[in-house]
Amino acid sequence: MDAVTRLLSDLVAIPSVNPMGRDVSGPEYLETAISRYLRDWFQAKGIPVERQVVSPGRENLIARYDSPRGRKTLLFDAHQDTVPIEGMTIDPFAPVLEGGKLYGRGSCDIKGGMAAMLTAFDRLVRERPSDSASVILACTVDEEYTHTGSSRLANTPLGVDLAIVAEPTKLDIVDRHKGAVRWKIRTRGVACHSSTPKLGRNAIYAMARVVLALEEYADILGESKPDPVLGPPSLSVGRIDGGVSANVVPDWSEIDLDRRVIPGERPSDGPRLAREFLVGKLGDLMTRVEFLPPWVNMPPLVSGKADPFLPVLRSAIEKVGGRTPKIIGVPYGTDAGPLGESGLPCVVFGPGDIAQAHTKDEWIEIDQVRQASEMYFEMARSLG
Repeated sequence: MDAVTRLLSDLVAIPSVNPMGRDVSGPEYLETAISRYLRDWFQAKGIPVERQVVSPGRENLIARYDSPRGRKTLLFDAHQDTVPIEGMTIDPFAPVLEGGKLYGRGSCDIKGGMAAMLTAFDRLVRERPSDSASVILACTVDEEYTHTGSSRLANTPLGVDLAIVAEPTKLDIVDRHKGAVRWKIRTRGVACHSSTPKLGRNAIYAMARVVLALEEYADILGESKPDPVLGPPSLSVGRIDGGVSANVVPDWSEIDLDRRVIPGERPSDGPRLAREFLVGKLGDLMTRVEFLPPWVNMPPLVSGKADPFLPVLRSAIEKVGGRTPKIIGVPYGTDAGPLGESGLPCVVFGPGDIAQAHTKDEWIEIDQVRQASEMYFEMARSLG
């Protein structure tokens, strides 16, 4: 087993599940264990690492390689957390290498990319090529839920010229992506015994009207002016809850919404425009409707700022992989959203296919991870 495969296996075997806002606890949750492993990994190689506390039990780790003569500084960013494991059909934390694929939670998103970045960074430290850029390697927290780690990093003065964010892109370069805003809508009613429902006011009936109106609004969004690469914005109701029992008229109901934001929009536009539509559609019913503050405000990644770096990046990738990577946009969000909003040129690049991320049998092609490690190293050399 080579170094990158061994490292990826170690990372997958360490649970780092994001609670995703749920009231859960246990050793598998948060990034505490994997952060400890990473600190030990850096220490064993004599690489100083800064611990940036984001919230209790969650810390960004920041390591630096100062090139002997590098004129530019790159930021390598990879997040430590994974999505939950419910519904998986394989042991999520027992990495298995089979048929050229490594299986396990986080193997694709994004511990494969992290292993590639770490091994490329280690090689830079050992070989100290005189023509490379300096590199800051950040292992961030909470990417899968509220991006608190990358938001904290974005507000940290780093003196960086370009950020390369690890996500599964099939070794193509992403220079733009959608953002997202997620919030709850709550309806209120009056509870009473279900045998006399007219004495109460059913909050779920009110929410049903809200949901039907939002379905209509989602269709309108889908026909609105699109981004030329990413397409139109979108809205989806992803969860509904309410009431306490079938024999009680419910006095509350809640839904969770996901609104995808395209370049030219701000995350705050999502709730505002949805409210305006509902007011026009539902009228007085809106006196019983409450919009809760968003828990996700992920800005889109806007193309253009990284354009001067793209020819060099493409050449470095082609040198290793033998093909010219495509420049693409994707509908999902990444740490590049907050980093890019701070003014930093960003691209997203890494091994794996997003189709395998978050799946019940998540896996990544190990050859892509090996290639990505060589490509990250060559990027640093080429951009020096």
